This record gives sequence, C-alpha cells and structure tokens, in this order.
Amino acid sequence: MGPLSLIGGRSFLRQMLPGLPMLSRDYSLSISADLLRTRAFIDGRWVSAASSFPVVDPATGREIASVSNCGPREAEAAVRAAYAAFQEWKRRSAKERSLLLRKWYELLTQHKEDLAKLITAECGKPMKESLGEVAYSASFLEWFSEEARRVYGDIVPSPAKDRKILLLKQPVGVASIITPWNFPSAMITRKVGAALAAGCTVVVKPAEDTPLSALALAELAAQAGVPAGVFNVVPCSRDRTPAVGEILCTDPLVAKVSFTGSTATGKILLKHAADTIKKVSMELGGHAPFIVFDSADLDKAVAGAMASKFRNSGQTCVCSNRFLVQSGIHDRFLERLGKAMDSELRVGHGSEPSTTQGPLIDVRAVEKVEHQIADAVAQGATVLRGGQRLEGSFMQPTLLANVTTDMLCTREETFGPLVPVLKFDKEEEALAIANASQVGLAGYFFSRDIDQIWRVAEQLEVGMVGVNEGLLSTPEAAFGGVKQSGLGREGSKYGMEDYLDVKYMCFGGLTP
Repeated sequence: MGPLSLIGGRSFLRQMLPGLPMLSRDYSLSISADLLRTRAFIDGRWVSAASSFPVVDPATGREIASVSNCGPREAEAAVRAAYAAFQEWKRRSAKERSLLLRKWYELLTQHKEDLAKLITAECGKPMKESLGEVAYSASFLEWFSEEARRVYGDIVPSPAKDRKILLLKQPVGVASIITPWNFPSAMITRKVGAALAAGCTVVVKPAEDTPLSALALAELAAQAGVPAGVFNVVPCSRDRTPAVGEILCTDPLVAKVSFTGSTATGKILLKHAADTIKKVSMELGGHAPFIVFDSADLDKAVAGAMASKFRNSGQTCVCSNRFLVQSGIHDRFLERLGKAMDSELRVGHGSEPSTTQGPLIDVRAVEKVEHQIADAVAQGATVLRGGQRLEGSFMQPTLLANVTTDMLCTREETFGPLVPVLKFDKEEEALAIANASQVGLAGYFFSRDIDQIWRVAEQLEVGMVGVNEGLLSTPEAAFGGVKQSGLGREGSKYGMEDYLDVKYMCFGGLTP
C-alpha cells in the first residue's frame, strides 16, 4: 500500500489496494454552466457579496470555485424576501404547489449526472453514491409534491348543537434551513420539499464546504417556476457562519428553524431560537450501535455492516459506530468482515469508477479518526485492517478488535471509516452498552430469533431501527432521533407537521 503521486502538477493521493492500478489523470469539474452557480440566490436573483470564499475538492485540495461570502446583511435580505413571498405563496392552492414541486423533481432527475459531479467535487463521495444521493434528493421533492395535497384538517363533533368545531392546518411562515456537508443536496430537499408543500417559504444556509449543490438546486427551482423569494440560498464561509446562523435563528420574521448537524451546534441554535419562540426541528449527532447476535445470518450481517459503515466513507449521521458481536459468532464475523473489506473497498478520487471510499471532508476529520485509533491501540485494541492515515484527507478503512467501552471510539461519534468491534455474551449486556449514550438516532441489529427481534427493537433507545438491514433511509419513513439526537421528524407523512400550525375555528350561532 502506498501514497499517490503528483498528477499534472497537483497533489492527489491514493491508497493502493490489491489489484487496483495507479490512476493518473486530472480531475476537473465539467458541468452545465447554468448549474455551476457561485453567487447567492435572493428573491429570484443571483446576488454578489463583498467578498468570496473558496470551495475545494477534498480529494485534491484544489479550489474548484469561489463563492459569494454572505454576511448578516444578505441573510436579512433573504429573510425579508422570503417573508414577502410567503404572503402570496401561502395562498397558492395545494395543487399548484404540488405541480411546481413535481416539475422541480423532474429537473433534478433530468440533470442527475451534473448534480452528481458537483456532489463528488465538493464533498468527495464516489460518483455512484453521488448519483444515489441525487435520486434520493429528488425523491423527497416527488414525495412532498404528493403530500402537498394531503394536508387534512379535522371536523370535531361539538358538545353544543349550535356550533361546529373545525381544526385547520396552515403554514407557519418563513423557515430557516441550515444543512450539513455530507448530503449537500438531499438534506436540503428533505426539508425544503416539506416546507414548500406546506406553503412556507425558505432561506437555506448550506454548509461552507458544499454550497455548490445548494446553488444548483436554486437554479433548477427557478427553472421549475418556483416564484421569486420562495427559495433563497445564502452561502458563507466558516468564519461568517455564526453571524449568519444567528440572524436566521433570531430574526422575528422567521417562524421556523430546521437544522441538521452536530448536537453541540444544535444546542446553540436552540438557544438563539428560544428568545422568539420559534418552531424548531433538529436532526443531530448519532452514535449508532450495530449488534450481531449468535442467531444472525452471518452473510447478511457482514453485508449490512459494509453498507452501514462505509457509505460516504463513514461520514453519515446514521452509520454504525459501535459494533457489538456476540461471543458465539464473534471470530467468524471478524474474519468474514475483514475479507469483505479487502475485496470490496477501494480508496481514491470519487470520479474514478472503481472508487468506493473517497476522502474525508478535511484534514481535521482525518485527525479525529487517527486519534480514536491511537487511543484504542494504546488501551489494548488490535488493528486487523488498515489503521493508517494517508496523505491529505484520505484514511485507510480500519477494523479494530479487542475493543472496550473505555475507548474513545465507543464513546464519541467517529464520522470516518473505522469499525471498532466489541465482544459480548448476553443480550442484556449488548442493550446496556448500546443505550449508554446521550444520543439515539439510529441502531441496527441482526438476529433470526423472532422473540429477540421484538424485544431488542423495542428496547433500543433510538429513533430508527434497522432489523437485519444496514440501510434504512427512504422518503416514505419518518427520519429522526431521541435523546440528544434531535427534535421532530423528517420525511414520511409526518415530515410536514413542523411546518404547519393547527388553528381551531369555532363556528357558532347556528340553528340546530
């Protein structure tokens, strides 16, 4: 295994895995000019800021675009535009909003290749996964285009003969949408699709690492006919993020805040939103357990582990972090998983067809994984695969055995390609370890014991459970966590609830 070379005068690094040839080419971004947008999108117009910030390819460190660096002034302008647009948008019929969302969905599907190239360029994930994200992103627009016409109120039997009781559902108003870098397209549409379907307008603050996907979505929204001011995007650098985020969470014209990101940042935004009592939904950090019981189908468990852990190089909020394997199947699971890692994982630039593991988002992310591995090894863990930091933002996929609950990798979210395996004897022991966390987003377990499946599924303290399945995200299902993993649910028929108010109407003075 070795690092890669200088390609065309630019540093690009690649881990050499058995049977994989060295690739030598320059990775340039070639997409439709209409979709490569670098200015803010406010009130239907492309707006320049006084300064700009670079967006880099995490695989090469090369700048791929310079994007307008918005500040509080642009954020306030976007909020005002959204508030003005809300007055008309909320009066649109559900069918009108549905048709516009459907058109937006169709345009995402039509431009899937270019949108996937943007995702790979700015966040590093392999093209196959980027294409999957575009399909996933589009599916939320499709889903909520349909749900827009299913916002039902209630007629409640009245205790008095001369009155009727009606419960109406109405949009809350302007929603601030603050999204992460690991799914730069899908995390926007999952929120915005629900908001627009409900009749709300939005201001999107994309992650500073990945603003290009958000701006491409804005271009396609405009092409779909979404009115000016309904969908606004204010990109900004890491330095300006606190100030922009504060505006989006405190401005009196904002009625709702939706955030996906770390628990620590979520707590700060909650405090900002509290002063004006805004509706808030949060999808925060996870620390998912992956439990393999003796009764599990070993092949399915290994396949589930590979899918759950190594998607986006382990940089997903629902990926497995702690692998708990029962003693009777432990050794066979380790052996089989190691072989799967050898045969299936290829580290490289996301544009290469053979790549399954791209870079981590930045050097800090690599340093965190490296630190967790060093801590585990110092306390007695054994490195069975990988374990080495590569140059730049690349990290070898790593398998650790002899892991204990005292190690950092079992106590904090990793967000990288690290598989720490703990051995347990009894079901109760596994549940105690799995639930010993302040967060509870997703959890997974593999078993063929029906009684055990019901017991464990009900006792895991998480918002989502994968039973004999390592991938569980879909627009039809409710996505969200418990404990400090967040508030509210996204996707599913429940995804629009946080963008709606329930108004009680008492219609009196009727003749019985």
